[in-house]
Amino acid sequence: MRKLYGLSIIFALLLVVSACSSDSSSEKKDDGDEAEDSTATGEVEIFSWWTGAGEEDGLLALIDLFEEQHDDIKVENAAVAGGAGTNAKAVLATRMQGNDPPSTFQVHGGEELNKSWVAADKMEPLNDLYEENGWMDKFPEDLIDLVSMDDQIYSVPVDIHRGNVMFYNKEVFEENDIEIPKTFDEFFEAADKLQDAGITPISLGDKESWTATMIFENVLLGVLGPDDYNKLFADEIEFDDERVIEAAEKFNKMLDYIDDDHASRNWQDAARLVADGDAAMINMGDWAKGYFSNDLDLETNEDFGYFTTPETEGDFTIITDTFGLPKGVENPDEVKEFLTFLGSTEAQDVFNPLKGSIPARVDADESEYDEYGTDTMADFKDSKLVPSLAHGSAASEGFLTKANQAVNIFVTQRDVDNLISALKNAAPEM
Repeated sequence: MRKLYGLSIIFALLLVVSACSSDSSSEKKDDGDEAEDSTATGEVEIFSWWTGAGEEDGLLALIDLFEEQHDDIKVENAAVAGGAGTNAKAVLATRMQGNDPPSTFQVHGGEELNKSWVAADKMEPLNDLYEENGWMDKFPEDLIDLVSMDDQIYSVPVDIHRGNVMFYNKEVFEENDIEIPKTFDEFFEAADKLQDAGITPISLGDKESWTATMIFENVLLGVLGPDDYNKLFADEIEFDDERVIEAAEKFNKMLDYIDDDHASRNWQDAARLVADGDAAMINMGDWAKGYFSNDLDLETNEDFGYFTTPETEGDFTIITDTFGLPKGVENPDEVKEFLTFLGSTEAQDVFNPLKGSIPARVDADESEYDEYGTDTMADFKDSKLVPSLAHGSAASEGFLTKANQAVNIFVTQRDVDNLISALKNAAPEM
């Protein structure tokens, strides 16, 4: 009995030791779990309106490449569809005003960045990022100026789109013996010839009014030239200047050649008319090139061609998508890691061929781009850059809203005096 009793005590003690050992092991495991949680994968939220063909492919390729290179950071794609960015900008405004900024967000370089967010003290400067990465000579000086205010740099350009470009159906041009027009007179002669042949010369989809504003800004550039175009939006030239009136009259004449159902179409619908040969030309940013190539499977310089809008050769209406660091984000170091990636040649050469744009860097790999891309890259390096009005770079959002309204009314009413008066009245908001 004593032996059995002794064995029972020993067994009980063993159970206690085992239990203590188990508790200790459990505590260590819990501690380990806590340690694992404290080093959990970081997250960067990228906010954009890149949901369309080409641009979404490019964005997803960017995210995949970044996560492949940074397995400790996950990227949340917070893209908002619709309205060519209008919906996304409304959501962004709500979040920024509510002190709930995304980690980084798409914003056009120029006044959209500077007057909307930098002037409101919502962005952190990125001069240190540019210096650390040696970017000051990798982006053109004019481009860095577009993303700067008071000697501080506030965003990283990812792409460059050209706004003063016409895409055309090559078969339509060849069958009707149309030469590439360089002047307004040549353009109108070609348009008359196409119209006589029963073909719509210019396809416009102005369901959203910015598409018509794009045409007007490029006519302004052709008439004024780049220096005076910039002076116009710097409020150094009045909107009732005789050359602005001349540009409005030329724009009015262009509207004689657009399709009847333009107001019911978006830009993709209008571009498809050109692709199908029902219209000859479209003035659209070179995201249309991405649409032709990626969505419609058309070949550059076989199915469609391109030329600068009349009298703007040597000029480059620039639209650049950029990303910055909002104030108040919880993970600025991880966001800077992502911005550093966006500014790299590797990232830009993955993204831009899919989107139809060209890289913002001047040292990108040209072998990644087709003939349109390499032509545009060469022009980007050599041309005089001017900011787009229609895409928020040339003037404030308040002025752009009124300018779009004025142009939209003009497309319907065709009253030059009213257009000039509306723009002049809106000028104090530039």
